[in-house]
Amino acid sequence: MSLQLLMTDNTRSETPVDSRAAVKAMMSQLDACNQQEAARIIRRVSRCKGNPGNKDLEKMAQWLDQGLDKVRKRQALHKPATFPAGLPVSDRVEDISDAIKNHQVVIIAGETGSGKTTQIPKICLNLGRGIRGLIGHTQPRRIAARSVSSRIAEELGETVGQQVGYQVRFTDNTSESSRVKVMTDGILLAEVQHDRFLDRYDTLIIDEAHERSLNIDFLLGYLKQLLPKRPDLKVIITSATIEVERFSEFFNEAPVIEVSGRTFPVDIRYRPLVGDEDDRDQGWTDGVLSALDEIEQHERQEKQPPGDVLVFLPGEREIRAVSKVLRHADLRHTEVLPLYSRLSNQEQNRVFQGHKGRRIVLSTNVAETSLTVPGIRYVIDTGVARISRYSVRSKIQRLPIEPISQASANQRAGRCGRVAPGICFRLYDETDFLNRPEYTDPEILRTNLASVILQMATSGLGEIRHFPFLEAPDRRQVNDGYKLLEELSAVDDKRRVTRLGRTMARLPLDPRLARMLVTSAEQGSLAEVLIVIAGLSVQDPRERPQDKQQAADQAHAPFNDKESDFATLLNIWNWFEEQRQELSQNQLKKLCQKTFLSWMRMREWRDIHRQLTLICREQKLTLNNQPANYDAVHKAILAGLLGQVAVKVEKREYLATRNRKVMIFPGSKVGKTAPKWIVAAEIVETSKVFARMVAAIQPEWVEPLAGHVVKHHYFEPHWEQKRAQVMGYEKVTLYGLDVVPKRRIPYAKVDPAECRNLFIRRALVEGDFQSRAPFIARNREMLDTVENLEKKIRRRDLLVDDEVLVAFYDQRLPSDIVSGRHFESWWKGLSAEELKKLELTEADVLQRPLDETSAQQYPDYLEWEGVKYPLSYEFEPTSERDGVTLNVPLMALRQIPARRLEWLVPGLLREKCIALVKGLPKALRRNFVPVPDFVDAALANLQPGNEPLAIKLGEQLRRMTGVQIDPDAWPEEELPRHLRMNLRVTGDKGKVIAESRDTDELQARLEGRAEEALASATRDEPGQKQAGEYIAWQFGTLPEHVQTEKGGMQVTVYPALEDLGNKVRASRCLDKLTAEDTHRRGVARLIVNRFGNTLADLERKLPRFKQSALMFAPIGQAKGLLDDLVLSTVMQHFLADQLPRTEQAFAELFDRHRGDFIPALEAADERLFQAMNGYQKVAKQLKGKINLALAASMADLKFQLQHLVYPGFLVNTPVQWLERFGTYFEAADIRLEKMAREMGREREFLHTIEPLWARYAAKLEQQKRQGVRDPELETYRWMMEEFRVSFFAQQLGTVMTVSAKRLDKQWEKTRI
Repeated sequence: MSLQLLMTDNTRSETPVDSRAAVKAMMSQLDACNQQEAARIIRRVSRCKGNPGNKDLEKMAQWLDQGLDKVRKRQALHKPATFPAGLPVSDRVEDISDAIKNHQVVIIAGETGSGKTTQIPKICLNLGRGIRGLIGHTQPRRIAARSVSSRIAEELGETVGQQVGYQVRFTDNTSESSRVKVMTDGILLAEVQHDRFLDRYDTLIIDEAHERSLNIDFLLGYLKQLLPKRPDLKVIITSATIEVERFSEFFNEAPVIEVSGRTFPVDIRYRPLVGDEDDRDQGWTDGVLSALDEIEQHERQEKQPPGDVLVFLPGEREIRAVSKVLRHADLRHTEVLPLYSRLSNQEQNRVFQGHKGRRIVLSTNVAETSLTVPGIRYVIDTGVARISRYSVRSKIQRLPIEPISQASANQRAGRCGRVAPGICFRLYDETDFLNRPEYTDPEILRTNLASVILQMATSGLGEIRHFPFLEAPDRRQVNDGYKLLEELSAVDDKRRVTRLGRTMARLPLDPRLARMLVTSAEQGSLAEVLIVIAGLSVQDPRERPQDKQQAADQAHAPFNDKESDFATLLNIWNWFEEQRQELSQNQLKKLCQKTFLSWMRMREWRDIHRQLTLICREQKLTLNNQPANYDAVHKAILAGLLGQVAVKVEKREYLATRNRKVMIFPGSKVGKTAPKWIVAAEIVETSKVFARMVAAIQPEWVEPLAGHVVKHHYFEPHWEQKRAQVMGYEKVTLYGLDVVPKRRIPYAKVDPAECRNLFIRRALVEGDFQSRAPFIARNREMLDTVENLEKKIRRRDLLVDDEVLVAFYDQRLPSDIVSGRHFESWWKGLSAEELKKLELTEADVLQRPLDETSAQQYPDYLEWEGVKYPLSYEFEPTSERDGVTLNVPLMALRQIPARRLEWLVPGLLREKCIALVKGLPKALRRNFVPVPDFVDAALANLQPGNEPLAIKLGEQLRRMTGVQIDPDAWPEEELPRHLRMNLRVTGDKGKVIAESRDTDELQARLEGRAEEALASATRDEPGQKQAGEYIAWQFGTLPEHVQTEKGGMQVTVYPALEDLGNKVRASRCLDKLTAEDTHRRGVARLIVNRFGNTLADLERKLPRFKQSALMFAPIGQAKGLLDDLVLSTVMQHFLADQLPRTEQAFAELFDRHRGDFIPALEAADERLFQAMNGYQKVAKQLKGKINLALAASMADLKFQLQHLVYPGFLVNTPVQWLERFGTYFEAADIRLEKMAREMGREREFLHTIEPLWARYAAKLEQQKRQGVRDPELETYRWMMEEFRVSFFAQQLGTVMTVSAKRLDKQWEKTRI
């Protein structure tokens, strides 16, 4: 009874089915069932442990019926195949058939042209294979899969898609009735994921196994594992040149059948190139031309028609170069065609079309296997090829031109001799050939294994290390594959597949592209990235025919994007889609042709895009509705290409990850803009290392995407007071490339221990922290006191080492205190007793006891005339501020005792004096040995004052030894910096305006600014009103001095009445001298005003004034002279004694002297006349032409007159010296009369007077700046006038005995 009847009866009677009997009946029919359904039944029975339920039985019965039906249909369609008589494989059909029947694995090795690719599937059909399952026939290339399927179908009298079909990526041209399925090896490999036992197939033919591609090696290893589990599966491995023994051994000594290939013999001729290896292109061109000459000679000798020539060259560039030469070589009746994989189908098909004359095909190694170029009689083999090699070290997919293996050379030779005896010209010598490796390295040893590892891990095939490869990959390559997957986040650091990795494995894409796709869904740019990925999966659709390259570039120009080659792809796609909507297919084809875009590749791009879109929907990846911006698209692309980021280092050179130097591929338009950062779809080494398919990126995109592979380097931890925490810098690198060169970060998470250490050192010990903790302020105060004392005594042996203080806080602070915030929270919770323990004591901070006299020796203030000037100390010999610094507000600059500063402070005075004495010339110094003893004795009699230290010290030493020391001999300028007082002038809010150790220089530099500061301070004083201007005393009482605060210290200012011409106002001066002079003139003006009309019309009332004014006219106005005369007379008559400072004192003074003022004024008028009369007499003689010999003397006379008579001279000249003006002018007149006769005496005088006057002028200027009036200096000034009288007119007499020596003695009396 049949299984179906048994099932029906049981169903009707509803009695339990004898499941075991049903299973047994079912299993007996499996040999006649289609293999796929039979495998399902066996798996279901196994799952049910041989005792399935009714539902399972129903399902199994359904599968059995389907399987039996498929087998019956295939059997009905079976026709015996015939074999062409001319093919070598036809002679071995029986041997091959027997081997397939009797062995699970058969290896068929045969030369090119034996017909094995097309005939073996037919042998399998005749053996009844392809009935229970498909005959799977793999090819290494898509073009080969298509062409082989069509050839087999043609020989069987079928159309493709019936009994013979093919499947390539995204195109399945098979049907239910198909028995032979030709496909790429990648398709079969992909089927392993969902058909682990390959149940669809009963026979597998692995063709072109000698290519040893990654897919072929993986398939062979997988089949080795699978065959014991599928004893019914037949495996046939075919190849033209193959390592027969290795394959046989790998498949347990499988039988090998060798099939002869060539129908005609091939003559191998070695024609090695001559010349320089550096110019290989020229060598190959010459070699090809000479081989063609030899072919022509051979054909003439043999009287043969022209035969086709196949030339093997390494790449497209070389093909273009040779093609150009051949087209200009005047080869008659010769057609030159290129053949390489990037050519359009239309251009490739020209190779297979009929022709007349000779055809020369210039090909890469694409014509070495699979693709058979018909009618080839001659082969010219350059012996090299571009072979893809992946460098584990540099992570570069290299395409170097290298010599091919012996097997590849024989393959090339086998391309001729199929239609007639052939000749193969090898452009290298036989020794070179024999020294080459026998076989090309399999791809698994030359590529990145990331994709294989991921597929194996997700397919449950175990680790790649344990997989039975024909030739196992190197451990370094395996590790490198894992590293790439880790970079893409497909595996974790323990090499376990992540969720992202599983999603990526389900996408039929390279892991890099898969990562881009997944990330684009997150970035909202899936629609755009899908287009880019599909575009990267096909050959570039842009065509550049050799004869129309410029036209092609112009046609492609609108698509180019200066920032991104990926955006260029998007532009091409968008343009194509717009045209597709508007044009018919035929119109679109023509437009593509006109635009130099491959129609077939655009279609393939669209097909892949469609398939990927469907896969994305299956994986629930959401397409974006709105167009994505540049950033979103390129961040997704970057996610898959993290190892291929580069930064520009020179004009055209980039530094890529892993320290690789690359250049943007010349064909890219991005190279013109040369962005700072780029990402490349691939980095390939050809003639140079090129980044191909590039786009500009921003470095800040990298870190979020590469967080798992970037390395963080932390450096320069440092305390920041403002943040009250330790900050550091972070450098982020991606495979050695600085993505973030320097970023400031909180350092606590990086190294808490270092942060705690820095917090204690910088914040607590060094005090660089604002804390409210009471013990911090007290500790800081104690440390500052000791530090200041160290600076004062200029020794570093008081304060304990920082390490002691660090240890103090380290013992008391908890380990988690690493910042100001932690510290503030912690101490607030402490008790008073615990806070007390955190206070430093003297025992904690001092290395030795303090000296009791330190405070007196090194005071904090210098007190002078009731004002305290703050002193600060610095002990840093290299610093500009080393030593003692006196701080003075700008306003008080003129009040400081300049000479007192030379005495420094008591603690440094002895050291300075010793240095001064030791710096004297040796002749002087030896009189004071031992120096310290002499200095100590001198200091016992010295008291600091506003007098020069060196002079006072010299006086004491002279007193002790009798040795006179010249003031100029003291080495004051050579003293160490700390032995000269530093003066720091401060302005508003304590801002430092200037610093210097030269008081005179500082006063000169800031002259005028002090008065400005005083005026500003006066205006800014609270309650201070604008000073009024009056003609009478309306100022109340004027104090002699007033204390005001400036810059944190008391400054003394001196009130005075200031003369404004007719009116007077109250003002303040910075020094007594200026105040006295200003006040005297101001009071004098008030006295003049008080006289009122009494002094009106004085020009007429004074008998001599008009004449005096006339003589004064060349110097100044009469009005000014009259004012000067009146004021000077008032000063002499009223103000010879103390100046009034109250209204009452002023009134009393006026009343006391007013009576005899007019006579005094008349006497002054007479004196003025006498003076001006003498002046005019001399001045007249100085006018006109001057004898050059007398010029210096005349200039001296003019100088004398200018310093005697000038606007305001009456007020400035004391009356006793004014009375002597007549004598001075008379002496000058006598000098003029003798001048021409006594030139020697003139020269002597000029030589003497110049230094005498120069030192006076300098000292006067210095004393003015210091606010000092020195009567001795004034005497010295008029003594110089008396000296002139004595020298030139002794007969006139002088007030005192005077000479150059007397002047020097007087000079010694002046204040220094």
